Amino acid sequence: MRISKGNRIALSGIFIIISFILKNTTLDVMIANIFMVNAAIVSGFPIVKSAFSALRYGIVGIDALVTLAVIGALIIGEYWEAAAVTFLFMLGEYLESKTLEKTRSSIKALLDLAPNVSRVVRDGTEMEISPDKVVKGDIVIVKPGEKISVDGTVVEGNAYINQSTITGESIPVDKGLEDTVYSGTIIESGYLKIRADRVGDDTTFARILEMVEEAQDKKAKTQKFLEVFSKYYTPSIIILAILLFFFSKDIVLSLTLLVIACPGALVISTPVSIVAGIGNGAKHGVLIKGGEIMEKLGKIEVLAFDKTGTLTEGKPKVTRIKTFSMEEDELLKIAAIGETYSEHPLSRAIKSLAEERFGSLNETPEESEIIIGEGLKVKIKDKEYLIGNRKLLLGNDIDITEEELYVRSEEDQGQTVIFVSDLKNMLGVISIADTVREDAKKLIKNLKNQGIKKVVMLTGDNERAAAQISKELGIDEYYPELIPEKKVERLEMLQREFGPTAMVGDGVNDAPALALADLGIAIGGASTNVAMETADVVLMSDEIKKLSYAIGLSRATVKNMKQNISFAIIVAGTLIVGVLSKVVFLSAGMLIHELSVLLVIINAVRLLRYGDKGKSKV
Repeated sequence: MRISKGNRIALSGIFIIISFILKNTTLDVMIANIFMVNAAIVSGFPIVKSAFSALRYGIVGIDALVTLAVIGALIIGEYWEAAAVTFLFMLGEYLESKTLEKTRSSIKALLDLAPNVSRVVRDGTEMEISPDKVVKGDIVIVKPGEKISVDGTVVEGNAYINQSTITGESIPVDKGLEDTVYSGTIIESGYLKIRADRVGDDTTFARILEMVEEAQDKKAKTQKFLEVFSKYYTPSIIILAILLFFFSKDIVLSLTLLVIACPGALVISTPVSIVAGIGNGAKHGVLIKGGEIMEKLGKIEVLAFDKTGTLTEGKPKVTRIKTFSMEEDELLKIAAIGETYSEHPLSRAIKSLAEERFGSLNETPEESEIIIGEGLKVKIKDKEYLIGNRKLLLGNDIDITEEELYVRSEEDQGQTVIFVSDLKNMLGVISIADTVREDAKKLIKNLKNQGIKKVVMLTGDNERAAAQISKELGIDEYYPELIPEKKVERLEMLQREFGPTAMVGDGVNDAPALALADLGIAIGGASTNVAMETADVVLMSDEIKKLSYAIGLSRATVKNMKQNISFAIIVAGTLIVGVLSKVVFLSAGMLIHELSVLLVIINAVRLLRYGDKGKSKV
């Protein structure tokens, strides 16, 4: 029969109490000792079993040290010490496991929010099925209070949705026809019919869970070092205990050293902080992919931002159209058809205006060539056009001298100008403006207050537009008109000059830079596949202010780790000195040792409260 850890502790405790009662009420000390030995056996059995299992793989851990100490104590007749050590060790492990459950509470809360049923329409019949049975293209019906089980597009209805499981924000979002919704979110009011676009393990919610769980298993450099340290430290303590007995002939002293010199608190000091920090981030819509990333984020010196979709809303609008040899609508239609296959935010602005004016455009270009960092070369109705920036036209020998004055005036006002030409002449320009995120200016200020040495902007936009936004936000430096390759080169320069550098982007056009940077940070991962895969840190909502939260959390986590490590080393050192000075004995030392482990865990649990009102200090 398998006895639970809690029951073992209770039974061992009862045997110890009975033993003490018998010792103080009868003269039969043997019966009292039998109860004490039974107490040691009940609580010590799993320790011995664990020690031998580890030894089979060449691992000499804390269980082996305790086992040696307990066997030695039983041999020399120190039954109370044997029972006390095993009882306290098991009690410590039990309290550790219960406290560690608290550090994983954020992840458990996410798991509990996973949808467990889907209501779909098949062959005209509404039925309830398991979410993993939903297939792409199914129509899913979701009613008030129910969880959405797929990533999909609304085809009917209107609802307010709580997206906190994805973005960390509990304010309901209004969703209607053609809007995108995510698995794991909850309809607070309203009713939706959703076309399933992503199902099962491919949904955003499922991928968040998978990545958070993987992140908690990825070890920080400090943790790896401590594990290596422990690997050599434990055998060293055994050798020291043997030498101590050889010279002192004091078996109790040697056994005491074996037990209390165990580096339990030290080994657990880092992973428990990492788990708590990652769990807190997940709860607040910040996905940090592992302990090493958590450490790196806290040491970043330079932050490089993309502009469009990162510092700006990423939803630019066409503000003006200037034509030189054709009607405005004709120019807009050519540009919109040419941009058919482009997903760039500026392209979407042109296509959006065209749809407003002409309805859905069914025409597509016969040929389309993307020229990275410059624009497009397309063929429409057997005629070739260039749609892009100044570099594109100059590279194709198109003279823009006459239009330059107008273009510069637009750029001076912070407009991004898209040129449209055939292979001989300029046809017109389309001015597009993007809105700066309302929390961007405050973010830059907060980052500098947090100790970030330099904030720069890397953008493919023109000099004037970049200068205006840089000035408005208080950015230290900006680098305009950069194609993706040049962004990578600029990042390398920043790394050489200033040290650890993070790139902040939307995870699509900035994928090369996100991959190269010491740390890649993606904004709005809930809607961007590439962001989830490429970046080291993903802010699941479009709220850029959460970057400051992520950096603060990482620094609090690193600080917490250092507190734990320092405390564990001080306790271990003090106990060793106390043993050698013969002022700390086996049971008392074991009690202090287990309490130190518990205090390390409790300290890490405080990270779960980081970000709560009035509880941000860790």
